[in-house]
Amino acid sequence: MALVHKLLNGIYILRKCQMPSAASCLFVGPHFADYCSSSLQKPVVAPGKAGSPQRKTERDLQGHPQREVDLDIISPEEKPEVSFDKAIQDEIKDRFRRLKEDFVNHWIGPEGRPLHEVLLEQAKVVWQFRGKEDLDKWIVTSDKTIGGRSEVFLKMGKNNQSALLYGNLSSEAPQDGESGRSGYCAMISRVPRGTFERKKSYDWSQFNTLYLRVRGDGRPWMVNIREDTDIIQRKNQMYSYFMFTRGGPYWQEVKIPFSKFFFSNQGRVRDAQYQLLLDKISSIGFTLADKVDGPFFLEIDFIGVFADPAHTEEFAYENSPDLNPKLFK
Repeated sequence: MALVHKLLNGIYILRKCQMPSAASCLFVGPHFADYCSSSLQKPVVAPGKAGSPQRKTERDLQGHPQREVDLDIISPEEKPEVSFDKAIQDEIKDRFRRLKEDFVNHWIGPEGRPLHEVLLEQAKVVWQFRGKEDLDKWIVTSDKTIGGRSEVFLKMGKNNQSALLYGNLSSEAPQDGESGRSGYCAMISRVPRGTFERKKSYDWSQFNTLYLRVRGDGRPWMVNIREDTDIIQRKNQMYSYFMFTRGGPYWQEVKIPFSKFFFSNQGRVRDAQYQLLLDKISSIGFTLADKVDGPFFLEIDFIGVFADPAHTEEFAYENSPDLNPKLFK
């Protein structure tokens, strides 16, 4: 229904406008944008035909005969026809084609691969940074959203072989009379989307360890993992653990078992702890909030998961009937 609403809204606005603009191309999708960009291009005027008014006046003063000047105006006969209906049809066909591929891949196996290959997989790279399209899968944020002064940026590293997260951390509280604390910067992965903007999730149930290759400046970072959920009350819940960087020019390989991640809600560690469900992972993020003002950087080569046969721990934290009675019913 949301897609139909977008299409009808886009058709209504476009029919109200005499000339489609570049902003209106965003209503329908990439196919529609291609139609608009190709139709709105102005024809190239041959050199020598068009001249500025100043040059024309100089020729008249020198006694040269007047010549007709071609204006950059498209006549009604030369206006290219734009078929908005065809653009919408192509966009819908592309969406259903991708939906069909998702169904076929689901019957073949996870991510379109045979099941036996997935079960024998010992390690997997989930995110790596080799180009701008890899950076588009992430977003950066800081306390500027609440009036703070911290700054954070994300760009490609040297030789386009890594991602460089850098900026300046400031713990100065905003002067709004409401916020008493400040000073954080974060990098969060975008939630994967499927056909018709459906939310997707990662299935890491066959792995037990998070594997990263990073290079930092000695600051401690918080690694946050979120589960896929549509419940509003659980949108601020996450599982976290610490990552300590050594500093210096050398890379370090960080291995964090999933059993070590502790449960928190709205930034507070809860007394009742729950185990991380690895079959519905929504996103992962890195947060810096060590209250040390100044510049920082974190360079990331890749982020992956692997199955460590030597790690047999299921959950590192204890529970009691008083803290978590649901587990002891």
